[in-house]
Amino acid sequence: MNFTKTLTLVSLFTSATLASTNIFAHEAGSWLIRGGVADVMPQESSDNVLNTGELEIDDNTQVAATLTYMFTDNIGFEVLAATPFTHEVKTDGLGKIAEVSHLPPSFMAQYYFGKANSDIRPYVGAGLNYTVFFDEKGYGALDGTKIELDNSLGLAAQAGVDVSINENWFANASIWYMDINTTVKTAVGNFDADIDPITVMLSAGYSF
Repeated sequence: MNFTKTLTLVSLFTSATLASTNIFAHEAGSWLIRGGVADVMPQESSDNVLNTGELEIDDNTQVAATLTYMFTDNIGFEVLAATPFTHEVKTDGLGKIAEVSHLPPSFMAQYYFGKANSDIRPYVGAGLNYTVFFDEKGYGALDGTKIELDNSLGLAAQAGVDVSINENWFANASIWYMDINTTVKTAVGNFDADIDPITVMLSAGYSF
């Protein structure tokens, strides 16, 4: 995980929290829309690929958005969507061997701490992630080789905080963990991989 990014996130939102003086409402019946950027940081492990080491998957940042409906003042349901994430895949012995894109829609039940009119609303969530892989391309030793990754269904968890800007607008920071497991299928063999990314998201939000 890129701890510099995480520390920057914490610093920014600590400052925002201290500066915030506006009251907003996350109450029963409200819709919350958040939009910003999300950085996916795989915590990968895999089979040994052709005796050249485990798969190494780089980070990628994309535009992301969430939509939340508040069933009560403290309980919400959220859907995550994003533009496709694209990752380079390497091994120590072969270098870059593939690129793959994916979409990770997630569905979360959330609990918001504090009262509906609190200036700061930290929350936690748990649910399911369904990751769809596509546009798999081989490079280097796998150039021209057909590559396919199985889609993944797994658990997901999150923690975040909303900080009021005014009655309707707020700033948000959240961190996610997704259990993503797949089988990489190639002409030279199949390899199981756990991707299990940690995702950090910074966004602006609007409630109505």
